[in-house]
Amino acid sequence: MKKVLVTGSAGHLGEALAWTLTKRNIGCIGIDIKPSTFTTIEASINDRESVCHAMRRVDTVFHAATLHKPHIITHSKQDFIDTNITGTEILLEAAIESKVQRFIFTSTTSTYGHAMSAPKGKPAIWVNENLVPLVKNIYGASKLAAENLCRLAHKESGLNCLILRTSRFFPEEDDSAIVRSGFSADNSKANEFLNRRAELSDIVESHLCAARRAEDIGFGLYIISATSPFNRYDLNELNQDAMKVVKRYFPYYEEIYGRLGWSMTGRLDRVYDNSKAQQELGWQPHYSFETVLDGLRKTGTLPRSDVTSFVGTKGYHEKTFSNGPFPV
Repeated sequence: MKKVLVTGSAGHLGEALAWTLTKRNIGCIGIDIKPSTFTTIEASINDRESVCHAMRRVDTVFHAATLHKPHIITHSKQDFIDTNITGTEILLEAAIESKVQRFIFTSTTSTYGHAMSAPKGKPAIWVNENLVPLVKNIYGASKLAAENLCRLAHKESGLNCLILRTSRFFPEEDDSAIVRSGFSADNSKANEFLNRRAELSDIVESHLCAARRAEDIGFGLYIISATSPFNRYDLNELNQDAMKVVKRYFPYYEEIYGRLGWSMTGRLDRVYDNSKAQQELGWQPHYSFETVLDGLRKTGTLPRSDVTSFVGTKGYHEKTFSNGPFPV
């Protein structure tokens, strides 16, 4: 990589990517509708002229700009189509025209939707790249459509394009009122490292690994999440008595949680499998539930990377809601 375009440069991941690239002396152009330290071009990805201008002399695109799930309450379905689908197509066309060498698209595990929610009493879902998505909202639907545009761009034009379905990494409060009422913010995030969360620095590194491997792979799709300690044999128990399974793997977790007044979730209805990303991208996530426990034992706080501390909490809405931060 010599010169990189980062879309969504004012957002969580976009800013983290731009910060990391800058520290590694890699030229970086940022495009976003909001100003920020790393926003070079203040424009929408729907602005074809601005996108084409940003794409000049770029060899790599990290496409992180998106409307997220929390925006469902404040934006129309058409807004999601315009940003997540049309914006992606404009970027792909500009990348092909400018002969960009690699296009890394940040997608989401939300594309799986209903397919990854196991009913109580049934085995938890093993979520890997072979699971067929069953979208449940416009966010997942629009991201899945954008993935297919990436696939089409590769097939028709040979654009080296890798898709990263990222798990949760945002620092904000959970969008579930039930979770917020039952767990502190850090407690719920620590629990999620067992099955559905990654640290921001690991998300960034997965993108850099994808860029290094894109020309050899051509097209690929990968789940990006912290490595879970569980295997398929645990799925029956996990969705019935997760605490029992966790204690089997980490018998010391109760003492650490007890000192903090934390609790473990009763059920885990899904487990994300990141093995394909590790094998094909050469990606090795640093943060896991084990490293979280080590950090809690040493400092009493959830371990965070330098880039996580730098980016901080951004929020998704400029207004507050009576029923929570993300009433979706």
